[in-house]
Amino acid sequence: MATIKDVAKRAQVSTSTVSHVLNKTRFVSPEITRRVQEAISTLNYTPSALARSLKVNNTRTLGMLVTSSTNPFFAEVVQGVEQRCYELGYSLVLCNTCGDTNRMQAALDMLQQKRVDGMIVMCTHANLDQSAFAHHTTMPMVMADWGPVELNADLIKDSGFEGGRLATEHLLALGHRHIGCITGPAGQQASDERLAGFRAAMMDAGLTVTPDWVQHGDFELEGGKAAMARILARPQRPTAVFACNDLMAAGALRAVADAGLTVPQHMSLIGYDNIELAGYLVPRLSSIEQPKAILGALAVDALLERIHHPHAARRVLPLSPSLVIRESSARLAI
Repeated sequence: MATIKDVAKRAQVSTSTVSHVLNKTRFVSPEITRRVQEAISTLNYTPSALARSLKVNNTRTLGMLVTSSTNPFFAEVVQGVEQRCYELGYSLVLCNTCGDTNRMQAALDMLQQKRVDGMIVMCTHANLDQSAFAHHTTMPMVMADWGPVELNADLIKDSGFEGGRLATEHLLALGHRHIGCITGPAGQQASDERLAGFRAAMMDAGLTVTPDWVQHGDFELEGGKAAMARILARPQRPTAVFACNDLMAAGALRAVADAGLTVPQHMSLIGYDNIELAGYLVPRLSSIEQPKAILGALAVDALLERIHHPHAARRVLPLSPSLVIRESSARLAI
């Protein structure tokens, strides 16, 4: 592999001159510039990113921690992050935590050792306080959708409460009064907020939530299927169900079919996140849209702002959910 010294020797100039040509940090005559560029081309020389990072104290690399990049929601957010990094000339190092706190700590340590310029943390499974980041307080961070309020890191926040309310109000507007909810694990912020929005909408409508119709899932397909099966096993079943993410809604759709029922003829269904899959299910799934590409791009922009202004006050950047109506939710037949 050619080095900068090899380029300088072939072009018959100093290494500092090669550096000035590469970085455009000083005027170099057209003739010498041509010789350096020809030497670079002939030798297939590629400047060392590591050497440059040590000199300028940045790597133009960002780190990102997600619960699981195989989950369609996280995958679509990561796609938005990668696109924005590409547009701005940054590289991205992606780490999956798989819901494991120890694995998250190992990833944080690794990213800091790799000298990333900053981190985007999207680990909504974790209910951690600032002590989890005690060894990384100097690292610029942005928390996407979740984060300890005590940590000096910007927070991009989806309003799960408003999204849960919006989903439930949609079902109420269709005439449903017997409504269930498949929520995520208790104690997780996304689960708790969306469930609270559901309960608030039911209360505002003067309706009582039936405890048997509120079942916990795990934000995965199997959890949604099992939760819906438990709802369907009750002596009475609701006419509509709000699932707190689209993967659980897809699992719930399978459980309804396994019971010999159809959506929305026997039960209306609405999900949350509006992942791409939602538009390909049968029937196509109504859902609450989280602007995932916007979330990803905003996370990168907010992180770069934090990198350039590390002592700025912590910001909370809200995202507004919206309703996407498809065929899985229908007016209650009288």
